[in-house]
Formats: sequence, C-alpha cells, structure tokens
Amino acid sequence: MSARSSGDTQVMNADVSWEAFDSTAYVEHNYRHLQPEDEEILHIIRDHFGGHFRKQDVGPVSGIDVGAGANLYPAFALMPWCDEVTLVERSPANVKYLRGQLDNYRPNWDQFWRVLGEHKAYGEFPIDPRQQFRKVVKVEQGNIFDLERFGPPRSAGTMFFVAESMTTSYEEFTLGVACFMRALAPEAPFAAAFMEHSKGYYTGKNFFPACDVGESEVRASLEPFADDFEVHRLEAKDRVRDGYSGMILSYGWRGNSDAHVPVG
Repeated sequence: MSARSSGDTQVMNADVSWEAFDSTAYVEHNYRHLQPEDEEILHIIRDHFGGHFRKQDVGPVSGIDVGAGANLYPAFALMPWCDEVTLVERSPANVKYLRGQLDNYRPNWDQFWRVLGEHKAYGEFPIDPRQQFRKVVKVEQGNIFDLERFGPPRSAGTMFFVAESMTTSYEEFTLGVACFMRALAPEAPFAAAFMEHSKGYYTGKNFFPACDVGESEVRASLEPFADDFEVHRLEAKDRVRDGYSGMILSYGWRGNSDAHVPVG
C-alpha cells in the first residue's frame, strides 16, 4: 500500500529528529564496501555526466548535491567539471561527517572514484581527486525546502535517496523533488536516486521514515520539470538493507519551463 493510500499517521519531515542520524553507522553499513547497486549507479551517472560535459563548451559550472547525507560519490560525479559543488545537508551529524572529509576523504571512498575513472572523461582527469574535492566542494547545513538561499540555480545537480527518505507524505516527496529541480538551471544535467517501496530505515538504533514510491511516482514527480529524462530500475539483485524492493535512478536534463507545483 502506498503512502498516498495509507491510513497510518503520516510522519512529516519537520517531525524527524535529524540530529539523531548516526553517520558512522550509516557509512559503515552502506559505504565501507562498494555495493552492487551503487556500482550500477556509478556506471550510469559517469556516462551521463561524462558524456554531457565532454561534448559541451561550457563556462564556469556550479553543482549541487541535495541531501548529501554521508555519501560522497554524487559529488565525485560532478567535481571534475565544477568550479564549485555545494553539498546541502540537514542533519548536523552528517554535516560534521562531510566537513571532516573535505581535506582528505577516507580511503573507503577510493573504490567509488575508481569506478568513475573507468570512463574516459574521468580517467583522463588531470588533477588528483582529493585535491579537486578539497578545492571545489563546500558543505552547507540546510533544508531541501529552502534551497533558494544557497544561490542561483546550478548548472548540474544530484539528489540521492532523499525525497522519499525524509517523510511518509507523498505531497512532501513531490515537493522535495520540485525543490531539487527548481535548484537547477535550464538544460542542467541531473541524476536522482530513490529507494523503491521503502518502509523506512535504521541508522544505528534510530529509525527514519520513508514514502512508498515506485517508478510511476518518480516519473510523475519529474515530468513537470524535465522533458528529456530516463527512469531506470536497477538490475542489481543484492540489497544494501531490508525494507525496500529495489533502487530507481532517474537522469536527464532540466527543462526550460517551470511547473505549476506549489513551492511550500
């Protein structure tokens, strides 16, 4: 049963104690080793972003990763072409973790960069990835519903496991996707990942809510903002945890028109 039809009391984003998010446990469980689902995502987004920027004669590029959590690889996918990549994250614990990675990120993240490096666009990148990460990435504490305060729309963006993993409300899920897309400039390449039919999740001993969405809900949330995009259910069978049926990755380009979706 989807969140839209559930009779259970909804948990809104503002109801969640994000300060209780256990970053250490989350990274240990999800990113100590490269999971098959993340490897599949990396293959797709390296082709998407690498193909886009290799054929573009672009000026300064600004990137944004919305709801970065304790995950660095979306920023890796953007940073070769960006003068700045802003990681926006609400949880104070995750902000602390991210800032602790800026000068010299942990060795477990090398395996994620290696997968990107198999693509020519990344493999020929002349600067050491740690040096580039240190140079262009900055971390800001903030709410997905208030992205305007981080500056004008960006020329590339990512949002991984955020809109469906912060609330049980389908309306808030849709609004979260809208806020992400509005943070992007027209024709900006983007990638967004979602947990399919998630029932919620633990970080350490703390449980966090999720909105039950599938491919149709993901597609519907993006259609007002993007004319050219794909919605792809990952083929990897191994799951990083219990409580969801698979992962969905959407990627494409921001459209030139805005949608009549409420801002808040």
